[in-house]
Amino acid sequence: MTQRRPLVEALKNFQQQRPVSFHVPGHKHGVLSGLPDEIRSALQYDQTELSGLDDLHYPEGVIREAQNLLAEAYGTERSFFLVNGSTSGNMAMVHAVCKEGDRVLVQRNSHKSIFHALELAKLRPVYLTPEWGQSSHSAEGLSVETLKDALREYPEAKALILTYPNYYGMVGMEMKDIIEYCHQFNMPVLVDEAHGAHLLAGPPFPQSALAYGADAVVQSAHKTLPAMTMGSFLHIQGERINVNKIRKYLRMFQSSSPSYLIMASLDDARSYIQTYSNPDIQYFVEKRKLFTDSLKTIYGLELFESDDPLKMMLRVENYNGFRLQEKMEEMGVYAEMADSRQVVVILPLLKQGHTYPFAEIRSRIREAVQKLRKEQPDSKLLITPQEMVSISEPDISYEAIGLADSEWISYTQAIGRYSAAMVTPYPPGIPLILPGEVWTQGKIEQLMDHLAAGAMIQGEHNLADKQLSVIQHGGNNQ
Repeated sequence: MTQRRPLVEALKNFQQQRPVSFHVPGHKHGVLSGLPDEIRSALQYDQTELSGLDDLHYPEGVIREAQNLLAEAYGTERSFFLVNGSTSGNMAMVHAVCKEGDRVLVQRNSHKSIFHALELAKLRPVYLTPEWGQSSHSAEGLSVETLKDALREYPEAKALILTYPNYYGMVGMEMKDIIEYCHQFNMPVLVDEAHGAHLLAGPPFPQSALAYGADAVVQSAHKTLPAMTMGSFLHIQGERINVNKIRKYLRMFQSSSPSYLIMASLDDARSYIQTYSNPDIQYFVEKRKLFTDSLKTIYGLELFESDDPLKMMLRVENYNGFRLQEKMEEMGVYAEMADSRQVVVILPLLKQGHTYPFAEIRSRIREAVQKLRKEQPDSKLLITPQEMVSISEPDISYEAIGLADSEWISYTQAIGRYSAAMVTPYPPGIPLILPGEVWTQGKIEQLMDHLAAGAMIQGEHNLADKQLSVIQHGGNNQ
C-alpha cells in the first residue's frame, strides 16, 4: 500500500513557487475568475502541460508515475487516467479491439456510450439480454447459456462487451464462467465497470471483473471513490488487447487539454482505495449496519440490500419510487436514482475517522416516508419485464441508419417501421428498442405499459406528443 500521490505533490510543489502565468488557462490561477471563493481557490491548481507537470497523452514524469501506481494498485499491466469520463474509456477499448464490420456480442442493458462506440466503429452488434432479478427488480448479469447460444449462432464474433455491476449494484453470478468461456476462443472481454472502482477493497464487496480475468475494464472513479466528476480509470491486462491502440484512441477521444484538477483527484482516489485497510472495511461495515438497522425500524419502509454493500434500494409498499424520491428530496436527501418500484442509494465509502450524519439522514427519510404514506397509493406499481428475445441483432446496419433520414410519427404509425433511436424504460433499464430494430405491436404495447406505470424513459423520443423517431421509407435496408 502506498500513500504517495505523485501528481498531487507535483501540483502543490509547483504552486509553492508562486509561478507567474503567461499561459493558458485564461483565469490566471483564478485571479480573473468571478466564481465563488470556494471554487476560485482551487483554480490555482488548474494547470496545463508545464515543466514538471508532465503530459497525459505522452506521460514521462509524474503522470506516468501516477498511472503506474494505478496499475500496481489494481494488478494490471497498464492503467490509464480518463478525464472525459468512462465514456472515453468505453469508446477507446471498443475501437482498439474491433474494426469496421466486425461482429460483436453486447449485453443489451449497456450504457449508451457503448452503443455510441459501436455506431462510430461501424460494427455489427448482437444484443444479449441479461437475466431479470426478481428480488432486485433489475436486469442483472448475462447467463453463460445465453453466451454459449450466441457463440454457436455467431462464431465469427470478435469480442464480448459486458456491464458489471449494474446500476443497482447487482453483479450476477456467472461472470467468471463467462470470461473463461470466451477465453477458450481467445475472445477478449470488455467490461464497463463504471460502478465498480471501489471493488478493489475486497470482501464484503464483490470481486472486480479484473479479478475474473476481463481483458479491458473501465471504471468511473467519480461514482464510488473520492474523484471529481468525469474522473475514471481504464485498465488493460493480458495479451488480447493492443496497448498501443488503446493509447491511440485515448488521444482521439480525450481532450487535448486535460484537466489537472480531475487528474489530481484520480491520483488521490487511487491512493484512497489502495490504502483502504481491513480496519477501514470493518469501520465501514459497522457504520453501514447501524444505518441499515435504523432504517429497518421505519414503519412502512422496505430496505433491499444489493450485492454491493455500497448500494441499497428503498421501497414503500404501494407507492412508486419516483414519489418516494420526491418526498426524500423535500427533506433534503438526494438519492442516486429512482424507478417505478424503488429508490437507489449510494453510501459513502468511509474510512476510519470519517463521520457521516446517518442519524439525521434516518430522521429525514422517516419523515419522507410518513408524508408519502399519507397520500393516495398508486393503482399500478411494479413493471415485470415482458418476455424478451435473448439474442437479437438490428434489422439494418448502422451505416444504413446513418445514411437515412428520420422523421417523427405517432405511436400507432410506428408499427412496422425501423426505429432511428434508442428508447429505454427504467425499469428495467434494458433498451426496449435500439436503432435499426422494428417497432412491433408488442413493443408499442410494452411502451404504453411502462408509461402507465410511471417509468422513466431515456433516449431520443418525443413522448409528450406521443411521437417516436423512425427511419423514413425508402432508406437503404442493407
